[in-house]
Amino acid sequence: MSIKTKSLALVGLFIALLALVAAGCGGSDGGGAPEALPSSSCTAIEYEGDGDPDYLLVSDFPLQGAARSQTLQINDAIRAQLKAINYKAGDYNIGFQACDDATAQAGKWDSGKCSQNANAYAANDKVIGIIGTFNSGCAGIIIPVVNQAPDGGIAMISPANTYVCLTQGGPGCDTTEPGKYYPSGTRNYARVAAPDSYQGAANAEFAQAQGVKSVYILNDKEAYGLGIATNFRGAAESVGIKIAGFEAYDPKASSYEALYKKIEATGADAVFLGGLICENGAQLIKDKVAVLGPNDGDVKLLTPDGFTLQQTIDDAGAASRNMFMSVVGQPIDSFKGKAEEFITKFKADYTNGRPVDPYAIYGAQSAEVMLSSIAASDGSRSDVIKQMFAYQNDNSLLGGISFNADGDIVGDDAYGITIYRGEDTLVTETVISPKQSTVDAALGK
Repeated sequence: MSIKTKSLALVGLFIALLALVAAGCGGSDGGGAPEALPSSSCTAIEYEGDGDPDYLLVSDFPLQGAARSQTLQINDAIRAQLKAINYKAGDYNIGFQACDDATAQAGKWDSGKCSQNANAYAANDKVIGIIGTFNSGCAGIIIPVVNQAPDGGIAMISPANTYVCLTQGGPGCDTTEPGKYYPSGTRNYARVAAPDSYQGAANAEFAQAQGVKSVYILNDKEAYGLGIATNFRGAAESVGIKIAGFEAYDPKASSYEALYKKIEATGADAVFLGGLICENGAQLIKDKVAVLGPNDGDVKLLTPDGFTLQQTIDDAGAASRNMFMSVVGQPIDSFKGKAEEFITKFKADYTNGRPVDPYAIYGAQSAEVMLSSIAASDGSRSDVIKQMFAYQNDNSLLGGISFNADGDIVGDDAYGITIYRGEDTLVTETVISPKQSTVDAALGK
């Protein structure tokens, strides 16, 4: 072999080696299997389709603490939707990783963990969609990071966020909301849960029907708790209920008896708690009963979906009896048609006979929207976002739905609010579709 021929051969070998290195590092052409997100937050890549996955769909929920029983079912609902399509959305093979935004120390979502996860998603060019979060405060951290991710941002859809200010302004919102969540100037976030203007309105109409004349409103000072408390205040005033007081409570307090004695002096015949059960909620409930009496007595106790968990009953014990807890959406036994079929199969395949949590339906619906959007896209992140906002389905699990320009769900059956009563388990009290005038009042209109 001549020196020239040897030189050409060496050059060819060098180029081939460079190509192998580039492929192994996930080169800029986007080829190759996805690199897994960190195991410190996420499961290993789950994939049961043909070949290798082209992209990653991730979920972001608290997998530790009070919400765990709900979020595990949401993740299983996503898995069920992936299995139903053999992990293939259109031309694309989709792997899945379930990521945890909670810490053991916090026992709930953690701001540092949410930030860490957001940066990992944005940096991994194979992450094409995010289903999450469960808590609105965490969503407020993740959305702006992934909104600026390369290739036009990452589509994100939540089955559970209800904080109004994630998508629209209003009372309780900072003047920078919702704009600060979308620094690129383009929306990348949608949700299948109705915003808290509806939950606040439904609670106000329910309180009125219960004969409540005066209510004292407490909140945990966080985005969700303060937001729903503010929405409830506006709605309650609009239906003629007097606001006896509106203040924050300390989630780290050892006792709330002094607070409730102050409330007792106002003559309020109801207390509304804006917050989460994992923020010392059981102590709040116990001290309410200790000072103001049982919840079916002179002073009723009203709470939003941050308390609508079996853990509320388990932790608060007898003090939770006859308290009222609301949740966005229908009770599980009211779903019909396609959703009822999904529930039957999901219960058989995933819950070992345990009740199906309503949020599993919203998780499945979020997955269906995201996977349909990926299937309809050209494979770019920006086009998945475009397809998500163009999504329309007249026969989804939640009925006929689409999304408005803000990212809020549009649909005739999308805004029912279930009120539960505490007994040994959550017992359905009623389902309310609040009047638009009450919703408008919750929004300060």
